[in-house]
Amino acid sequence: MGADVGRYRGSESKFSQWLRRRPKPQQGEADGTAREALLLAVAEAGMPIAPAAHPIGYRCSCERIGCPTPARHPVSFAWQTQSTTDRAQIERWARSQPQANFITATGMIHDVLDVPLSAGTQALERLLAAGIDVGPVARSGDDRMLFFTATRGTPEDEDEWWPCELDCHPETMDEHPGLRWHCRGSYVLLPPAELPGELDVQWVRGPEHLLPDPLTLLETLTDACAQYADEVGHGPVAWPLTR
Repeated sequence: MGADVGRYRGSESKFSQWLRRRPKPQQGEADGTAREALLLAVAEAGMPIAPAAHPIGYRCSCERIGCPTPARHPVSFAWQTQSTTDRAQIERWARSQPQANFITATGMIHDVLDVPLSAGTQALERLLAAGIDVGPVARSGDDRMLFFTATRGTPEDEDEWWPCELDCHPETMDEHPGLRWHCRGSYVLLPPAELPGELDVQWVRGPEHLLPDPLTLLETLTDACAQYADEVGHGPVAWPLTR
């Protein structure tokens, strides 16, 4: 594994170049029929969604002054119960709220492994080269990559729940600069989404790909995050052991 990490040091992969070069969607491209089709594809894959805020210039569409996560949070505080895969409801939301972003609630059907973009691009290349089944993957803004996986599940006995320092909730995002594991009680912004500063969230691999077991990706992702931390001088952020 150490040798594999060394191969990527000091060089930029073709995949990384493609991510940087690929053109941004034209204004309105993700609206209407295309946007609705992408949202319905996520629902058909079993991932529940709910409406989220959207950018107005560099501000958030919500009424909160100084919103700390502009255009990245649900509209309703009841987003966990509101999240649905119901086609008719999603069509109503998409058509009545044409500017809205959407979130997908994790920990029910799927989890999301959320890593720095540079670490994610390297890890994705290594996983695909090794023939490992990788599920949906999204690029979020200019700094994060999201790997969608099957969930760890919700055991009947809460004592059997696997507690992990990688667990990431919306209010603890800053505590996990390396790898964040969005599971029960968390969410991620769903493609296609617009962010302040002309940034966006887009699929790299779409929701038609089956959700893999998260453990099949975890070693490669943590390895890539450790390399990233070493290169940028963040320290051991790939797998935080203490709060």
